[in-house]
Amino acid sequence: MAEGGTSRDPDLDQVLEALANPHRREIVYLLGLQPWAVSQLAQRRGLSLPAIHKHITILQDAGLVSRRKQGRTTYLTLNRQPLVLLQTWVGQFHPYWGSDDATYENYARHLESATPDDPPPPPTGAPR
Repeated sequence: MAEGGTSRDPDLDQVLEALANPHRREIVYLLGLQPWAVSQLAQRRGLSLPAIHKHITILQDAGLVSRRKQGRTTYLTLNRQPLVLLQTWVGQFHPYWGSDDATYENYARHLESATPDDPPPPPTGAPR
């Protein structure tokens, strides 16, 4: 259990932290289309090689990218599994999507139909 009494998935935390940066989100997007050379990504984003390597290291630590060396060129490919983890986590909130009023109605409906032994629904934003 982490602070606040909620369980945390460190892999999910790393994925969310990695995707918090717009450079890294574009790298993930581009790698979803095809493998890219590190130098091509640096040029496309207007970043120095040391800067792009810092972003790539964060993405690699989160499991989002893999490196493959071919000759003197390093290519990156996207690992989709961490995105599946993220999609699964976001998908748990699907029943609550809609307007704020609809979300409140879902919550109120849950309270009305709950028996005394049912656990309370998780607070907004908390993992189940």
